[in-house]
Amino acid sequence: MDTQLKLLGRDAPLAVDPIKHLKPGIDPSTLFHRQLLDGAFWQRIPAYRLIDEATFLDHTWQAKNTITNPAKLLQAVQHLVPQSFYDDVADGFHKSPMSIRVSPYLLSLIDWSDAYNDPLRRQFVPVASRLLPDHPKLTLDSLHEQADAPVPGLTHRYPDKALFLALDTCPVYCRFCTRSYAVGVDTDEVEKVSLKATEERWERAFKYISERPELEDIVVSGGDSYQLKARQITLIGNRLLELPNIRRIRFATKGPAVMPMKLITDHEWMDALTAVVERGRKLHKEVVLHTHFNHPNEITAITKRALDLVFERGIITRNQCVLQRGVNDSIATMQLLVKRLGHCQVQPYYVYVHDLVKGVEDLRTTLQTALDIEKAVRGTTAGFHTPTFVVDAPGGGGKRVAHSFEHYDRVTGVSVFAAPSVKPGFFLYFDPVDTLEPAVQERWKSESERQKMVDDAIDAARANQASSARASSVR
Repeated sequence: MDTQLKLLGRDAPLAVDPIKHLKPGIDPSTLFHRQLLDGAFWQRIPAYRLIDEATFLDHTWQAKNTITNPAKLLQAVQHLVPQSFYDDVADGFHKSPMSIRVSPYLLSLIDWSDAYNDPLRRQFVPVASRLLPDHPKLTLDSLHEQADAPVPGLTHRYPDKALFLALDTCPVYCRFCTRSYAVGVDTDEVEKVSLKATEERWERAFKYISERPELEDIVVSGGDSYQLKARQITLIGNRLLELPNIRRIRFATKGPAVMPMKLITDHEWMDALTAVVERGRKLHKEVVLHTHFNHPNEITAITKRALDLVFERGIITRNQCVLQRGVNDSIATMQLLVKRLGHCQVQPYYVYVHDLVKGVEDLRTTLQTALDIEKAVRGTTAGFHTPTFVVDAPGGGGKRVAHSFEHYDRVTGVSVFAAPSVKPGFFLYFDPVDTLEPAVQERWKSESERQKMVDDAIDAARANQASSARASSVR
């Protein structure tokens, strides 16, 4: 080396140019997406004060101790909230289309010192004092899933994809469930459509799928595929893989967000899912897991441990989120959620503008909220880890990119979408009435005024389409 330096006319080692940092340095303590809740956090709950880690991570203990009514909630949380809160929950329970079902893990993540405003409480535990009247245009099955069901529990809307509702139960029940018409037990508000996990019903679905060669993509949902037994995962997965037309299978579950320990301690279930994934790979067919995190507080060190196991087995995991008022409708919260999902090797896939669902008008946002948040989220991380914000168009239009409306009247809150590859006609989404100006809120109380606002929005959409068509012809 010295000889080479002398030949170059140098007697000293080459100096290394300093690296130029074009951006200011980052304090590692500000990387909040990597800072996950750890330790025995569940012991803050009176009922779980003496529960050790091994017990808390046992998925059977979690299922056995799930909260299913206000009395059990009172027994678990005890003095952490006042009696007036329990009374509010009890009243909310009777007015809700969904029954209560909350895992001990999820219960432990709620900040009971600020229960009314906690983003997780808002999603799972109803309180009557915060409820708002349903939107006048709301229907129980707003997405018309049953209208597009050739056999019970199978929705065939898109040309090459079908939604297979294998069962009607979940590890927890979300207040905002789009399928409140079927999921869970009957409530004071809703008598449910039965979609029990019976092989006889499944066979009808498999037969239909086998007779439709255009079908290539099946979403196995419900309810929640987390609730399927290991042998049922194997049965459904293999039956679908054996159909020559099927190329992609998605097992949809909220489980990793609300009971991640099942992925750690239910070895039989994990092995069954892994076997279906590996068999699919050998057949050149994709089998993936789709999950549902809505808030960064749902992701803990336990979540990371569980999802690391999924990742080690080569299982692709994607997330579908619902935009909710007071939960994740701020730029900072959604940015943190997206980054935290990426930290756990979960690909943010969709953010849904909240469907028109009975009993949860307090959770819906305006379409404009979605547009603003997506603009701020895009660019904070890699493009393939940036979710697409969509409206699942009421009436069966399917998922439409939020920005793709034909017309959006921000005064009346009426937006109009078209879905030419799915169904003809227009599909309307409605902002929550309480977010509109008082004079417009009064208009929504009148049936004739409501119809006029809808008619005006559709006329404007037609005019916009005609203008676009003329512009295209000129080009």
